[in-house]
Amino acid sequence: MAVKKNNSERDAENKKLGKLGEKKACGFLRKNGYKIVKKNYVNPFGEVDIIAQKKDVTAFVEVKTRLSDIFGTPAEAVNRARRKKYVQAAKYYFAGKEIDCTVRFDIIEIFRGQINHIENAFYPEN
Repeated sequence: MAVKKNNSERDAENKKLGKLGEKKACGFLRKNGYKIVKKNYVNPFGEVDIIAQKKDVTAFVEVKTRLSDIFGTPAEAVNRARRKKYVQAAKYYFAGKEIDCTVRFDIIEIFRGQINHIENAFYPEN
């Protein structure tokens, strides 16, 4: 007989899975020449998982970790509202600063242990 988990147990497991995914994503980015500028950057629009730089690119990275595709791919979970929050967070991050870089919005999917880095996963909407 399967044991049914309550919402708080599920939430705790999902949070733990997410943190492991973010740690794995940071390692992947470092291995690929990125400098991690900020992790879990909190701003008035929400939280950005990772802000990373490589050469003249500053990437705002959403990390999505999944064990199953029952609810779609990890990247499909980054909906329009979430993308908008990332764009607003980037504007907030750079407010009052001189910008001398290319700003990019990436998604790192971690699905069944495999990493897929989607560069330029989305663009600011007008």
